[in-house]
Amino acid sequence: MADFDVDFFVIGAGSGGVRAARIAASHGARVAVAEEYRVGGTCVIRGCVPKKMLVYASHFAEDLADAARFGWDAAGARFNWSRLRDNVAAEVDRLEGLYGQTLANHQVEVLRERATISGAQQVTLASGRIVRARHILIATGARPNVPHVPGSEYGETSNGVFHLPDLPKRIVIAGGGYIANEFAGIFHAFGAEVVLATRGDRLLRGYDVEMVDFMAEQARGKGLDIRLNFPIHAIQKQADGSLLVDGGDAGQLETDMLLWAIGRDPNSADLGLENAGVARDGAGAIIVDGHGTTNIPTIHAVGDVTNRVQLTPVAIREGHALADHLFGGNSRTIDYADIPSAVFANPPLAAVGLTEEAARAQFADVAVYRSNFKPMKHSLAGRDERALYKMVVDNASGRVLGLHMVGPDSAEILQAAAVAVKAGLSKQAFDDTIALHPSMAEELVLFK
Repeated sequence: MADFDVDFFVIGAGSGGVRAARIAASHGARVAVAEEYRVGGTCVIRGCVPKKMLVYASHFAEDLADAARFGWDAAGARFNWSRLRDNVAAEVDRLEGLYGQTLANHQVEVLRERATISGAQQVTLASGRIVRARHILIATGARPNVPHVPGSEYGETSNGVFHLPDLPKRIVIAGGGYIANEFAGIFHAFGAEVVLATRGDRLLRGYDVEMVDFMAEQARGKGLDIRLNFPIHAIQKQADGSLLVDGGDAGQLETDMLLWAIGRDPNSADLGLENAGVARDGAGAIIVDGHGTTNIPTIHAVGDVTNRVQLTPVAIREGHALADHLFGGNSRTIDYADIPSAVFANPPLAAVGLTEEAARAQFADVAVYRSNFKPMKHSLAGRDERALYKMVVDNASGRVLGLHMVGPDSAEILQAAAVAVKAGLSKQAFDDTIALHPSMAEELVLFK
């Protein structure tokens, strides 16, 4: 023990790193965490948590517009961006404090400075202090990708979008993934003219094609401008401060703000990985085994920096399992099958299990059940917006292979249904379950 200053040194105090540190400490390990920015990581500080707060705020645009049909007079309601921005920032501050308190309660030493690897069992802090560690964990997450095109520096990323001094009147959002779609719905609801521009021929690759097309159709019906096959070649800043976005043959877009949301790259640069010979792939992701251990037995990595599944709950599970493996005498790995996910766009999309395309590629006889309906809330409000639920089933066994949903509260409904898919339940089990009426969720047990 005297040969090492700590048993476990964690670089990065995001969701995965904090969980690993806390669990390792609970097993009796001496733990230190280095964080150069803020405790909580991308999700808590500048990602899914503050973004979900903006999503909640954006819902009021339609709710207030619908209020009269439900007997409420909401005339004169106005949106105040600076008030929302500051309230969200205050909530993020509160959450950061809770994360720090959790580490302190477990006697984890928090070092608020940059740390790099200087050996297989050694890290060097920005202050020059050297720490010898029995095991080192890299949990530095990922960073927004900014393309190498002329004028790319004029674009903003999700890191800074929560701190805008004013809400732009016109926004071009570059990207087709979940971050792009979510911010498109948010800013459109806040009253900005939004163009969602992606270089590809579809949105949300990896999700069920039919569901994505349905979601895009509903979003367009709300007035969102979606441009497919729009590659951005250059950005020019004009005399009045506006931006001219050049899409080549796809045309040009004039805007007040460009938001880059084209993906996130593993944050593995300048960490000193070469000093210990830690292997990375071509995208910069740290290569690990099922336990999260690199090619160097004393160095480990979890979360987005490994580029396996870039989801906060996955990073948390990975960090927990690694700490149990190293210090808890419980050697276990993570099962990455049937991970539920959601896109908090407008309307939202949620899914678990196989898409129809993937199911047909893997199984000989696949049945697909659909429910296309208008939610009761939209009926009374006089909206044309519809919802679509889809169940993918293996006919041979009756097992539900996938569930996909577009519509209000899809993520909240899917979380419980994901348990059934993970457990391998059959469609008959859904059919045998009595509906909870009236609800949107009852459609899951009424598929015909």
